[in-house]
Amino acid sequence: MTCTRSVFPWDLVIQKLPNGTLFFDKRDNSQFDYLTVHETAYNPPADEDGINTPERLGLEATMINQNFSQQILKKAGRKEMDLPNPFYDDEDADGMEPASVAFRYRKFPIDDKTTVVVRTELHGIVKGSQKMTAFALNEYTPTNAPTNSPQVVNWRDKIDSQRGAVLATELKNNSFKLAKWTAQSLLAGADQMKIGFVSRVAPKNAYEHVILATQFYRPKDFATQITLSEGQMWAVFRMFVHLFQKQESGKYVLMRDPNHAQLKIFRVPPETFEEED
Repeated sequence: MTCTRSVFPWDLVIQKLPNGTLFFDKRDNSQFDYLTVHETAYNPPADEDGINTPERLGLEATMINQNFSQQILKKAGRKEMDLPNPFYDDEDADGMEPASVAFRYRKFPIDDKTTVVVRTELHGIVKGSQKMTAFALNEYTPTNAPTNSPQVVNWRDKIDSQRGAVLATELKNNSFKLAKWTAQSLLAGADQMKIGFVSRVAPKNAYEHVILATQFYRPKDFATQITLSEGQMWAVFRMFVHLFQKQESGKYVLMRDPNHAQLKIFRVPPETFEEED
């Protein structure tokens, strides 16, 4: 839905059944679930060694995001859902509890003949009944950026007095990530979206972090602020649905070209990506 803002490559697997049903999914162990850092910046990360490679930054951002969504919750008073976590297995848990997250399945009509079912996530409840999603932005200072560059904003100096400037810089450098989070919150029907601002304890330490601040936003208002239109979101997805409805039944790969701003579709054998090895 927000793929028009992406820069780095990604891919999805689409299966069309003989009855016309479409499944949009991701490959197992793909990079699709990993967050990106400074993807839409003027100078995206390109450090070939060390902790600031795009891959290492993505892993760091993903771990920060997962930990943040759990750390902001109260330990007592967990709300039980009607059904258990479908991805939690007692036998493989080894005494560990599942992460506190609620999966919400929602239906949206695409047109008179088509309905889409989406599995969404909620990360908490605020003030008794308001549904909340939670995400974390992490500070990254490019090693090759000059100190007076607009890409460089010291969060510790600005986060209290000029939080708007910090967010505005992140909107430029991480436009795709923020749009994706907003779309996820809108699809989940969240009343609030909590964003944390997380920084490394030391610039060369990618394993210890500190939460500098948090901020609540209403998803619809935040979407307006980042110029994300719900109508355009659904128009993009509707285009893909209609495109694959015209194809024969089978398995396809939708891939964002790594070198050009274009999408490519490949038809692959039915057993592709399903081998155990």
